Amino acid sequence: TFSENGTRCVLPSSSEFPEGFFTPQERKDGGIVIYFIIILYMFLAVSIVCDDYFLPSLEIISECLGLSQDVAGATFMAAGSSAPELVTAFLGAFVTKGDIGVSTILGSAIYNLLGISAACGLFSTVVSRLSCWPLFRDCLVYTISAAAVLAMISDNRIYWYESASLLLIYGCYILILCFDIKINQYLMKKFSPCCTCFTKAMEENAEQQPLVGWREESGPLIRQQSRTDSGIFQDELDYSHLSTSLHGLDEISGDHPNVFTMPEADMKRILWVLSLPIITLLYLTIPDCRRQFWRNWFMVTFLISAAWISAITYVLVWMITIAGETLGIPESVMGLTLLAAGTSVPDTVASVLVARKGNGDMAMSNIVGSNVFDMLCLGIPWFIKTAFINTSGPIEVNSSGLTYTAISLICSVVFIFLAVHLNGWKIDKKLGTICLVLYLVFTVLAILYELGIIGNNPTRVCGN
Repeated sequence: TFSENGTRCVLPSSSEFPEGFFTPQERKDGGIVIYFIIILYMFLAVSIVCDDYFLPSLEIISECLGLSQDVAGATFMAAGSSAPELVTAFLGAFVTKGDIGVSTILGSAIYNLLGISAACGLFSTVVSRLSCWPLFRDCLVYTISAAAVLAMISDNRIYWYESASLLLIYGCYILILCFDIKINQYLMKKFSPCCTCFTKAMEENAEQQPLVGWREESGPLIRQQSRTDSGIFQDELDYSHLSTSLHGLDEISGDHPNVFTMPEADMKRILWVLSLPIITLLYLTIPDCRRQFWRNWFMVTFLISAAWISAITYVLVWMITIAGETLGIPESVMGLTLLAAGTSVPDTVASVLVARKGNGDMAMSNIVGSNVFDMLCLGIPWFIKTAFINTSGPIEVNSSGLTYTAISLICSVVFIFLAVHLNGWKIDKKLGTICLVLYLVFTVLAILYELGIIGNNPTRVCGN
């Protein structure tokens, strides 16, 4: 929307949400503290859902379908933890008719790439080794989908065939993942002579880390079959034996510790007592597929936990929006920073939890894979709207700031790939620090651009 003097103005994003439970004055007089308490509590809730229900159900899905870590990370983990972005995109296309979906998705994409990589490096207690092929595959598909979105929004109009092409790109991605091992082996034979630089780093990766933490105590770890020709690519696991090591779930049957078991450490006990309402609510609504009785309900666990993640993220983003408005943080800045990070909380939590268990490939594939899924999130509502609901003409989007974001996205993908390569294909504190610095640089530039300090893009909130 444009104001009388021609500058572009955006609607305040609190208009997307229900009214808060305090008046603006009450919030300024101290009510905002309640909002911050709710925000912290929602962070805690997301980590509990991910750790106790979402990731365990993902393990069983991977085992049943014989997926490797990176494929599981790029598909189910990415789809589940990106559920909030899909909800946001539908809201943007059908309810608010604004650019909220596009800006949140493009904003959170940079946060996903650099912010989550930084979190995985800085908060991980172990150094995770990475493989060349999964990261290259995901980065390539992501660059293509980002370029496609950039081409689409360049003329401010989106036609049905353009949104269909996004769905087609995602379809091709899933197809590549289906034949992942065959493509991997073919490329390895083809390029092993000229890529000897990776071989040394990869040979150290002789043993596959366990897929999840609760498998560590029991069952032998699966040895990788070392390939003689080259160590560039991750050797595929002996998938048929994946189930034997999966926590020996069958032997321990119902012996998995109950969620109501109090932890030993004092600090954890305090957190446990505070989170009891969440633990109880989740226990009553989600079947715990780690227990033998609910073992076959893993898809139900996956879907309900993804729904819970969406609901918690919605409340989180709502609280962050009102808190930001009370503190007088400009709208566009909120979208690029707090809201972007807010909708990506599940991705951050899931990736850090997985990286701490040494599964670097799964963490990185989730980071890049969820971004590819986010691009698809834009495609689905756009396609439904242009092909079935509003067939007369294209969807109008306002792309002035988005073009900058899409270009910086492609730059950040290239950067991540180079940084990992120069860092010896491992996630550690050094990589985490570099990603954090770069994320801050990107964010500051994006904020300056949105505020019209650099570039020709004066934007303000309507009614101000």
